[in-house]
Amino acid sequence: MKNKIKLFVLSFVLLLLSSSNIFAAGDAEAQLYAVMKWMIGITILLVLLVLWLALVYSEKNDLTGQIFLAPLVRFKNFMTKTTPIEDEEKILMAHEYDGIRELDNKIPPWFSILFYGTIVFGIIYMINFHIIGSGNVQAEEYQQEIQAAQLQREILIRTGAFINEETVKMETNDAALLSGKDIFMKNCAACHAQNGGGLVGPNLTDEYWINGGGIVNVFKVIKYGVPQKGMISWESQLSPKEIQEVASYILTLQGTNPSGGKPPEGEKWEEPNSEQSELDQS
Repeated sequence: MKNKIKLFVLSFVLLLLSSSNIFAAGDAEAQLYAVMKWMIGITILLVLLVLWLALVYSEKNDLTGQIFLAPLVRFKNFMTKTTPIEDEEKILMAHEYDGIRELDNKIPPWFSILFYGTIVFGIIYMINFHIIGSGNVQAEEYQQEIQAAQLQREILIRTGAFINEETVKMETNDAALLSGKDIFMKNCAACHAQNGGGLVGPNLTDEYWINGGGIVNVFKVIKYGVPQKGMISWESQLSPKEIQEVASYILTLQGTNPSGGKPPEGEKWEEPNSEQSELDQS
């Protein structure tokens, strides 16, 4: 009896371990819902098991475990409906071939369940794929994945995830420039002055740049910093979109020539010819 209980417990534990991959898929909400369903089911099974054990061992002396296993035995007999060996004479068929006689055994219910189950599945499959729809075949799944990928790409574009020194462009809309100005006042004005004329940092309003001008170079300086000049990297504090916005705002300060600005530093910057730059890149 103890060995049978141990076997039952071991099988139950293996069932739980094999189901762990169910909890690994899906988002957090789906995982929580799946865990809750499993926990409710496990709790119900444990309660029923405890009640059954209490019933068996409180009212009857079941040292051999026959009463405990009786429901399982009845279920097994129902699913197999085998004839005991001592009763096989009753189901022997009359004909005989080469000394071999055939038993008139009934088809076991488990086999019938599988057989009729395949028929039901086939009917549902035919209706789903050939009558009311296509059953979400691979072509439809592919289109759904394409739509989901496009939606995700649009979200990434809006959040600026694709913006880097290779793809950055000058922002010209008022909302982006206003956001860039706000970032500049909070993070950059302490070194470059609120008007961009320069304090500890260089003047950002003239045509001279220490590390190159233009949106790409300004974006790179803000993103990676210039440690030897005391310019920190803002990559961990600002998103790519925010760096693009503040870099675009800085470029709008060109030619404002505020009073009290620092003298020019670096070399005069001239935007390269777009056609020539494309040839150089190719």
